[in-house]
Amino acid sequence: MRARENPSRGRRPADSGAKETYLAMVERIETSDARHTTEREELRGLPAEVTRWLAERRLLDPSGERLSPPERALRHVVSEHRRRLRETVDGLARDARALDDVLSLLTVAVARPGSRETVETEFFTDRERTRQRLEELDALSREEFLAMRNTFPGARVLDASLARDLEMAADGIRMRLLTSQQALRSPASARYLAALAEAGVEVRVAATVPLHMNIMDRAVVVIGVGAGPRGEGGDVILHSGPVAQCFARVFLHAWDLARPHTERPAGPDRPGPQLSALEREVLALLATGAKDDTIARRLDCSDRTLRRLMHQIMTKLGTSSRFEAGVTAARLGLVD
Repeated sequence: MRARENPSRGRRPADSGAKETYLAMVERIETSDARHTTEREELRGLPAEVTRWLAERRLLDPSGERLSPPERALRHVVSEHRRRLRETVDGLARDARALDDVLSLLTVAVARPGSRETVETEFFTDRERTRQRLEELDALSREEFLAMRNTFPGARVLDASLARDLEMAADGIRMRLLTSQQALRSPASARYLAALAEAGVEVRVAATVPLHMNIMDRAVVVIGVGAGPRGEGGDVILHSGPVAQCFARVFLHAWDLARPHTERPAGPDRPGPQLSALEREVLALLATGAKDDTIARRLDCSDRTLRRLMHQIMTKLGTSSRFEAGVTAARLGLVD
C-alpha cells in the first residue's frame, strides 16, 4: 500500500506510509484464509524503508518473517529501555565510586606530610572584615564564580553585594548561585536573586544546600564556619587549586540536582497573582512552617474550608504542593 501524496502536517511521509502499510497488512492477513502464507508474501514485497521502520519499532519479528502486534512491540521496547536504564545506573554507580576514590587520593595527597601542595589559610571571626576580604578576592576573579547560600544577610548588605555582583557579571565572569528554598522566603533575598538572574547570573534552588561557600576560579574557597562551643564562628579562606576542585565537585553535584530559579518578584511592572487577604494570611502562616491544624485554629475555620483555600492558592500560584506555594509566594514578594 502506498503512502498518501499529501500526508498530514507535522507527520513525516515515511512514518505515515509505514503506519498505513502496517495497518493494511494486518487487515489483509486477518481476513485471509491462509494467514501465514499471506503474511510471508506481504513481508517479501515490502520496501526496504518500511521494513526498517517496522523493525526499529519492534513491529516486525527479528526473523523478518512475522509481524508483531503493538502490544508485543511495546513490551519489547519497554524491556529494552529497562535494560538500558539498568546499564546507565550501573555506569553512574561506577563513576561515583571512581570519583570517591579519586577524591580520597586527592585529599591524602594534599594532607600528606612533606607534600609539595601548601594550603594558605585565612580565618576571620569579624564578618565585616570577611566582606572586605571577599571584595578583594572578587576583584581577582577572572573566569568563574560559584556560590552556595543557605541564608542571606539583611537588605542593606544585600544591596551592597548586588552592586559588586553585577559588576562581576558585566565583566564576563560566569556566575552560578545555588540557594536553598528556606533562603528564598525573605523578600529582600527574592529581589536580590531576581536582579542577578536578570543580569545573566545562573541561579538554581535546592531543598537544602550543604555549605555556605564561594569558589573563585576553582583556586580559592571561602567557607562559612558554624558557631563553636562558646558561640564563636567565622569564615575560612583556603588558597589551593586541588582543595577548590574538590569543593567545586561538591557544588556541581548539588547544582545538577537543583531546579532553575525562574520566577521574578512581583512589582509595579509585574503584578503577582491576585490573592485575597485571607489567602495571604494562609500563605504567611505556611511560610512560618505552621501545620494545617494550627492554621485552621488561627483562622477559626474548618479543615474543609482550609483545604478549599489551599486549593485556590495553589491554582493561582501554579504550584503542586503547599510547601511550594509558600516558597513561591515568598519569592514573589506576596508575604512579608
